[in-house]
Amino acid sequence: MKFLLLNGHGINMRVDGAKLHVQDGNYSMEEEPAEYIFSPKKIDVDHIVIYGQDGNMSIDSIRWLIKHNIQISILNWDGKLLTTMLPPESVQVKTKFHQYYSYNDITLRVKIARKLLEAKFARTQQVLNWLKERYPTVKNDFASELVLFQKATSLSSMMMVEGRIASSFWREFAKIVPKDYEFDNRRYQKKPWGAGDMTNCMLNYGYALLEAECLRSINSSGLDVHIGFLHEMHIGKNSLAYDLQEPFRFLIDLAIINLIENKVMDKKDFIRTENYNLRLKASGAKKLTVEINKLFNKKVEYNGYQCSWSYIILLKTRELAQFILGKSKKIDFNVSSMALDRADTEDLRQQILNMPYVKWKKLGFSKGTLHYMKQNAQSDEPFTLNKHVKERLEELKVEIKNRD
Repeated sequence: MKFLLLNGHGINMRVDGAKLHVQDGNYSMEEEPAEYIFSPKKIDVDHIVIYGQDGNMSIDSIRWLIKHNIQISILNWDGKLLTTMLPPESVQVKTKFHQYYSYNDITLRVKIARKLLEAKFARTQQVLNWLKERYPTVKNDFASELVLFQKATSLSSMMMVEGRIASSFWREFAKIVPKDYEFDNRRYQKKPWGAGDMTNCMLNYGYALLEAECLRSINSSGLDVHIGFLHEMHIGKNSLAYDLQEPFRFLIDLAIINLIENKVMDKKDFIRTENYNLRLKASGAKKLTVEINKLFNKKVEYNGYQCSWSYIILLKTRELAQFILGKSKKIDFNVSSMALDRADTEDLRQQILNMPYVKWKKLGFSKGTLHYMKQNAQSDEPFTLNKHVKERLEELKVEIKNRD
């Protein structure tokens, strides 16, 4: 998966000599808009995201992109998905027919909804565990809610538990966000209002990109995007896309955590509108898109293969279609092999700070390396370690524990 973000004023897309010519928008007096030329059958972009104010897109350019299987998504000013143009869908009338039948079978619908939420809760737990390694005040226990979930037999009771777990997650998430971000909780708006703080602004934008990715998978699997199992049908709502977002929302959460911890975003990357909403400027949208694209392309083992997360979204959507058709007896939206590792845990920081230079030198490492590591451990900044160094520190930790 590779995004191409277009932003600013004067975006232009046209076809000349069978090649697609793309000009980015102008959003800074200091920079010239980027220009891209793609030859037929040689484009390395899967998805064009337009977050610009104005521009032109010729009919030829739309035709060129659709024939090359390129998705085009347009985001609203508040970061929400306004519309998306997808490649030709998989014409599977039988799949849609079985989807409608499954929706009317409340037992089957509850089973699918439960599997969606089980996968979401597993990822929520993993992200909280990962955060607690670095931030000891983070609470990662919602066992009582999971007991209630196991007892829930209806969609409404399961969604009630989901709401409680989500509230707990955002309360803990807020603990790791610096005060200048002014984030205290996730804001859900039924009306088209924008975000009031930087974190909610980024979340809105990120979830819009995830929704577009789910729409692409649904489209290629022959399912009806408006018929969800967890989310109810509403006019103009992509209920199935909202369903499929749930097990993968953690990707957006992780992307934003990475940007916050590494202090990538700046207040200059946002702009306050006349209605006091906050929206991403071109620079901020680019930073966030790059980080999300990085996570969508991250590899994880699945069924013996190394797959990107964007491809796993597609595979899970296809598995849902196969389950609905009765070609598969089981449905599971989880990926058990997923791992979240961090070198800058609180325990590891203390181990580095307490490490004597003499002992470190006996292990075969230089004094300069330990000095640099101690500087990192003393700061609040995230850091990484050389694989060999990390392994040796882990071995020492085990040796000390066994000796004690």
